[in-house]
Amino acid sequence: MKFCLALLALTLVPTGSLLSQSPHMDMRGRSTVFAPNGAVATSQPLATAAALAVLERGGNAVDAAVTAAAVLGLVEPHMTGIGGDMFALVWWAADRELHGLNASGRSGSMVTLERLVERGSSRVPSRGAESVTVPGALAGWEALLSRFGSVSLADALQPAIGLAGEGFPVSPIIAGQWANAENLWTGDGMHDGTLREAFSATYLPSGSKAPRAGEWFRNQDLASSYSAIARDGIGVLYGGALGHRVVDHLQALGGFVTLDDLRQHTVSWVEPMSATFGNYRLYELPPNGQGVAALEMLEILEGFDLRSMGHNSAAYLHHLIEAKKLAYADLEFVVGDPDHMTVSADQLLQDDFITERRALIDPARAADQPDPAAAVTTSETIYLTVTDRHGNMVSFINSIYSEFGSGVVVPGTGFALQNRGAGFTMERDRANTVGPRKLPFHTIIPAFATRIGPVGSETPWLSFGVMGGSMQPQGHVQMLLNLVVFGMDLQEAVDASRFRHLSGRRVAIEPGVATDALRVLQSMGHELVDPAGVAFGGAQAIMRLDRGWAAASDPRKDGMAAGH
Repeated sequence: MKFCLALLALTLVPTGSLLSQSPHMDMRGRSTVFAPNGAVATSQPLATAAALAVLERGGNAVDAAVTAAAVLGLVEPHMTGIGGDMFALVWWAADRELHGLNASGRSGSMVTLERLVERGSSRVPSRGAESVTVPGALAGWEALLSRFGSVSLADALQPAIGLAGEGFPVSPIIAGQWANAENLWTGDGMHDGTLREAFSATYLPSGSKAPRAGEWFRNQDLASSYSAIARDGIGVLYGGALGHRVVDHLQALGGFVTLDDLRQHTVSWVEPMSATFGNYRLYELPPNGQGVAALEMLEILEGFDLRSMGHNSAAYLHHLIEAKKLAYADLEFVVGDPDHMTVSADQLLQDDFITERRALIDPARAADQPDPAAAVTTSETIYLTVTDRHGNMVSFINSIYSEFGSGVVVPGTGFALQNRGAGFTMERDRANTVGPRKLPFHTIIPAFATRIGPVGSETPWLSFGVMGGSMQPQGHVQMLLNLVVFGMDLQEAVDASRFRHLSGRRVAIEPGVATDALRVLQSMGHELVDPAGVAFGGAQAIMRLDRGWAAASDPRKDGMAAGH
């Protein structure tokens, strides 16, 4: 008899003052989910339920992941949707290989640095039509199902279509974040009345207020868009009727994306990058994403005895923070569209390079802003993971970047377009300098880890991610070390207090770290900022057991882990 294991979300513990944090404050309260056949972990329970239903009907992990992603585009619209991009790592049991998918879209063919300067911009706008790039997620969903799925995209969209038309009660943490949309119109590029009218019609059902926790919300326009895609295929967006509507609206607002840009969009199957740490190997996708930063951090940290320092001690946190600074100094100057990179990301992981970077860490003093190495020159997201009875594992991330992306909702479509153009720089002669038909620097990164056997063989072990802009690489490393260095169980590793390095010496640390450790960090020169309002990421994870699965979902989100 099939059974379902599920856990409900918890809210964040109040932060309190910076130096009066109790070492006993944490987010414990849910247990790791164990399941015999398959497991799902997403950031919203309705998405988890939809994916689990797919597995219970005999569908595979890819079928369930795409189904969940479509539902999340409805229930967590400020984070994700078909107006954004996606990436995935897929462990496919039949061929025992890890496959990487980059489904990010390019900038519009009409954008140039000179054109932005002529318009008075000193940076790429963070909102509005000028920040919109080609949305790649939908093509990514189709590519995953075409290669690995057992159902069609039309089938995978059905749960979201039904839910969008009928409606659902909004969950608490999402409602709190959704409320930020009420103040969206004071920001960069968001003064246009046309933008506000179309956005409000979709996402502010009362005209000015976001739905509150438990309030019913429906999105018939998104149901119609999904239905058109289910009926006529993804060409509806990539050059068809829906694409025409998107392009016409963007160009009327001064955007740079053309219909040909949509027609020419393609996804890329890529070779994952990796780094080892003891008997484990962490895999990330190569640029245009920031996954190499997590790998560089891990390589730097392998040279230290982290266990003897103690979990979340001052010494431990200091070394992780300093490694993050070094990796990000290199990342800023290297990563962008791989066709325009002059330094290979692999160079950042070479032994000699790592040794040189590791030597720059002062064990007693915080660095201000490390320079990039001499060899190199210089958000909002959902993450989900699914595994199935066949042993397949999917690490999947989908994003529209900022909250509600660009803020542009084409009237009648029911979804926001991403603002990934804001990821470009207007500094000249960098891989990530803004230009036509370029892949922007991307923050969203799925992760996957294997265990290395005695003769070098690898077995799939962990599918995981930590959503949240620049928090993602530092979150990946913290979670992995919780597991492999400190032996935490999966939910403990997700729950444990995190740091988030911001800039310079500024760092935020969640409640739960001992007051003495915070005082020592300050004496080392770290500037501790109030953690209230800082996003420490939202993790989802599934671990392969000798038999069955373990799954965990982050209490920092509304999500849920479940199995069957």
